[in-house]
Amino acid sequence: MIERYNVPEVARIWEDGYKFSLWLKIELLVCEAYSKLGIIPPSALERIKQNATYGSVEKVREIEKETKHDVVAFVKAVGESLGEDARYLHLGLTSSDLLDTTLSIQLREAGSIILKDLEDVIETVREKARRYRDLLMIGRTHGVHAEPITFGFKLAGWIAELERNKKRLISAIEEISVGKISGAVGTYAEVPPEVEAYVCEKLGLKGDTVSTQVISRDRYAFFLATLAMLGSSLDRFATEIRHMARTEVREVEEGFSRGQRGSSAMPHKKNPITAEQICGLARVLRGNLLASLENISLWHERDISHSSVERIIMPDSTILASYLLRRFKRLVDDLVVYPENMEKNLKLTGGLYNSQRVLLALMDKGLPRDDAYEIVQRNALKAWDLGRPFFEVLWEDEEIKRYLSQEELRACFNDDVYRKNLEVIYKRVGI
Repeated sequence: MIERYNVPEVARIWEDGYKFSLWLKIELLVCEAYSKLGIIPPSALERIKQNATYGSVEKVREIEKETKHDVVAFVKAVGESLGEDARYLHLGLTSSDLLDTTLSIQLREAGSIILKDLEDVIETVREKARRYRDLLMIGRTHGVHAEPITFGFKLAGWIAELERNKKRLISAIEEISVGKISGAVGTYAEVPPEVEAYVCEKLGLKGDTVSTQVISRDRYAFFLATLAMLGSSLDRFATEIRHMARTEVREVEEGFSRGQRGSSAMPHKKNPITAEQICGLARVLRGNLLASLENISLWHERDISHSSVERIIMPDSTILASYLLRRFKRLVDDLVVYPENMEKNLKLTGGLYNSQRVLLALMDKGLPRDDAYEIVQRNALKAWDLGRPFFEVLWEDEEIKRYLSQEELRACFNDDVYRKNLEVIYKRVGI
């Protein structure tokens, strides 16, 4: 299922081979920085850059069985390829200099892919909104018919929310784009600040303002909070699709491919399985956020309680966010819209949705709000109980006739009013 949506584009970032290649890149940049400071001879630097290799993922893993420490195993593996020059490797560094700087790079790269996925979703929803910008449907509050909207208006709200998610994601990517090459407790006691500045510049990162042995985990929690917010938005949209796809409503429907089965027992079923999957998996993103928030509180300058957690939640959350966006894009692309059912549902209450317009018309004639409200509510409940058109019931009421002509009352039932100012909203979201 994951391969179908090309999520390995994100998954590749979290593979050990790629991670080790970043570790090696950082180690070599540190050596370059030391060489510029006159600490590593130029000849030694050239040999290090030419010969440095960790061999293979399997080799590092084999050494780790003995060391019980992944960075130590990696440094030992690279050191074996350097001979006497190995004394310049990992000079003054602590493990987190590699781990956290690499994690920032991985999250930045994953975030860039997620950002592109999000932009694709925004354009897909925008295209659908343009197509249905004038398609009238009933708006619902508390699950109950309210006043008419258009399907384009509903989708415009999605676009606005997705655009906010985009801004948050850009900010979160910037927030985690920091490196840390500051030594055991972040004081630069054994590694000069110039080394961090050089390495970070080469990697396109900023040096962390104040690091301890680690980059403070509030940065990464903010990133996962952004993904959780994004997932919750997709959850909201998918939930709306599920409601609109209910048998009693059937205003939209998920695409249903040839040979697809909705139920093992009931051949008639066409279930909103993609929307339900999105709603379910969004919970995982929110759950991972909680774990990331728990990682903020570490003992003193660091402990290691965050490490095992992040090895799960960072790959899982970024892969999942990309996956959900691609699934949602496909859902919107293939969405079947039923304008005839929207019209049928709009007419279901015999025009009751015009109650506010009648209320305002009576108030324009000088009636106090409470008096006007009582008249309209009384007739609305009567029309609903009897299943009769609201206009007819109103026109039979002598109090209504005392204030409104039939023409004035009929003007309250013109649906064009519900579209008249939507252009202002549509311009805001570019549809």
